[in-house]
Amino acid sequence: MQIALGSDMKADLPEAIDRWLRAHGHVVRRFGALAPEADDAWSSVGRSVGAAVAKGQADFGVLCCWTGTGVSIAANKVPGVRAALCGDAATAGGAREWNDANVLCLSLRATSAPMADEMLEAWFAAKVTQDPAYRAMIADVSKL
Repeated sequence: MQIALGSDMKADLPEAIDRWLRAHGHVVRRFGALAPEADDAWSSVGRSVGAAVAKGQADFGVLCCWTGTGVSIAANKVPGVRAALCGDAATAGGAREWNDANVLCLSLRATSAPMADEMLEAWFAAKVTQDPAYRAMIADVSKL
């Protein structure tokens, strides 16, 4: 899969995520502080990764900023993006399963590399529910 990976600052966490993604066979496209000459403001990084996902240039996105909140807010402004700020594997898996989230957002401050590994495992292992009630809620959000 194609994964858009962005961060508003260089840090160990996005590098660990990049290694995990590549080790699991994904193609990684880097944004923000992870890409040469790119705008590293959290608003721009969130928008850029969100746009890559919404336009089909990436299957999923992974975003990082100090709290994870800024990039999640910015990404969610892009039509078609359902970005989820997650702090544990159960939340990451649930965001994919019940919300059909397509961008995973993480806090640089609060997420260790082993925690990120667990969240990525859960994210990619989750199957999006086909339950009609959940599909209706996802469709409802898509109209916003």
